[in-house]
Order: sequence, then C-alpha cells, then structure tokens
Amino acid sequence: MNISPIFTIAGLALFVILALYVFSVFSLRSQRREAKLSIMLIAVLLIGGLALNGVGSGLVFIDQFEAGVVVSPLTSGGVRPYPLDPGIHLIIPFIETVDRFSTARQEYTMSGTTGEGAKQGNDAVEGRTADGQQVFIDATIRYYVDPTEVVVLRREWQSEDRLVTGFVRPTTRNVIYNTTSRYKVEEIYGSKRAELQQTIYDQLITEFKNQGLVLDAFQLRNVTFTAEYAQSIEQKQIAQQQAEQAKLLVQKAQQEADQLRAQAQGQADAAVTKAKGDAEALRQIAEALKTNPDLLTYTYIQKLAPNVGLILLPAGGSNPFILDLNQLQQQLPQPSTVPSNTTPSTTLPLTTTVTTP
Repeated sequence: MNISPIFTIAGLALFVILALYVFSVFSLRSQRREAKLSIMLIAVLLIGGLALNGVGSGLVFIDQFEAGVVVSPLTSGGVRPYPLDPGIHLIIPFIETVDRFSTARQEYTMSGTTGEGAKQGNDAVEGRTADGQQVFIDATIRYYVDPTEVVVLRREWQSEDRLVTGFVRPTTRNVIYNTTSRYKVEEIYGSKRAELQQTIYDQLITEFKNQGLVLDAFQLRNVTFTAEYAQSIEQKQIAQQQAEQAKLLVQKAQQEADQLRAQAQGQADAAVTKAKGDAEALRQIAEALKTNPDLLTYTYIQKLAPNVGLILLPAGGSNPFILDLNQLQQQLPQPSTVPSNTTPSTTLPLTTTVTTP
C-alpha cells in the first residue's frame, strides 16, 4: 500500500487549518472584537504541514510489479544509477521524482482483424516472400521489462509509451518482414511455418535483450495471402485431393487384380494336382492289368446292370452268339485287385437279351 499520499493529505489539512485560523482571527478583529494570533499555533501548523508534505513527497512506494527510476538534478546524467525495487523508499522531497516502469508481462498484438490488435483497423505485417508473393502476417509478442535495466530504458526512451512506439512495434515488424523474405510462400503456409516462427523469435530475443527487455514468447497467429493466390492454393488442394482419390482407385484395382491372379493360380495348382492324381491312377491301373489281364473283363462285367444274365453277341453267320454272364463270371479267376467301390448285387438275375449292333 502506498502511504505517501496519506502524509501529503495530512500536510495539506494542516495548511487549511492554519488558513482558517488566520482568517478567523482577522474576521474577529474586523468586528472590533479582541482576538490574538498565537505565534506558537501558527508555527506548529506551518511546520507540521511542511513536514507532512515533505514526508509524503519523500516517501515512495514501489509496487510488486514495478521498478522505479529516481530522476534527480543532483545526480550525473539526471537519474540515479540504481533502480528502486518493490517496497518503500526515501527520496529528496520536492527535488527528486520517480518514474515507474511495469515489470509485469505485457502483450502487443498486430492483426488484420479490427479490434484484435493494439491499433485499430488493419495492422497486419505486410511482407514479400522469396518468390515475390505478398503475405499478411498477424503476430503477438509477450515481453516484460528487466528490473535491473530500467535505468537504461529511462535514459534511452524516457517512458514506456515511447518504448513501445519507438522500439517494440517497429523492431518486431522489421524482423518479421526481413525473415519472411527468406522463405517461399509454400514454405510459409506449409512445412516451414514453425521454423519461420522460431527464427523470428530467436532474432527478437537478441534485439529485446539489447534494450533491457525480456522476450517471453512470439506467436505467429495467422498468415493470409492475396485473393488470387488464395484461389490458386484452393485449386491446388482440389487437384491434390483428386490425385489422391485416383491413387486410391488404382490401388483398389491392383488389389482386385492380385486377388484374381491368386485365385487363378490356386485353380491352376488344383488342376495340376488333379492331373497328377489321374496320371497316378492310370499308372496303377496299367500295372494291375499287366499282372491281371482278365481284370478289365471282370470290371466290365461288374459294371453291367446286376439283373443282366445273358448277352446276345453277333457271330459270323446268321446265328447270334449267346453269352451266359453268370457262367462266365464263375469261370473267370478272381482278380487280386478289385476296386473298392464295387458292391455285389443282391438282386436275383433276370434273363435278358441285349443286342449289340
């Protein structure tokens, strides 16, 4: 709490009381009434008023987020060489004064959106890229005054307002402009935007430090382009989306082709396997016929309908040859190898005449 105004007000109150006292004495005398001036009272009121005003003028309270610079005509350079830290300090009354600088974090925004920045209207930073495109950049810086450097700031800029308008704003805009010119427009809105922000931040740190300021953060809020270039970006993005879609269609068609190819390969492998099986079966049949010549006849008879008992075969003359299958079946020797799928018939045979052409 700043108590110096309390002493100042108290001193002024004593001066008012002194004035009222003198006025009342002279008022009584004008009415031919006896009234005496008390020199002691006048001296007390006068000295007390001067003392309280002196104390109020000499006591300085520096807030928690402030640093003070004592302006003194008794000091070389016009200011004391050391700043005032937060707390109560004593200066020479009526001769020295204190300029205060805020050490709290401050923000300064430059934006193209009305009502968003420190200045009204379009305050975006205009720049040119390495390929000649015009860009508009919205940015915010956050900084604070180094409490140990407020004396230098006071000598250089005299006040915080001049510091902002004479250094913070123009320096930031200049660094943004110069740094932007090193990048192509596609890099700014694309892969190197974070790099651009970091590069600007690194340069501003050095510039601010040289002036007794600490840069806390730099934010690249927005980057806009001319209407023509914005339209070209939109068309390019549409083309990229179409290209991606076509790529997906090609990949889908390729997958379907791979599936068909795999299916065809599977069918081909199955056909090869079946052909090998058939060949092996024929080889085994051929081996069986070598050792059992009557196997073919026996198998033929077994494949006939079970109710066929006689077969009429043509002969050389006009009389056909009648073949009794039952008798022939009994006369044939049993083959050593009989197909497993042959099932003997349980139906009684009928005598049937079959004529072959």
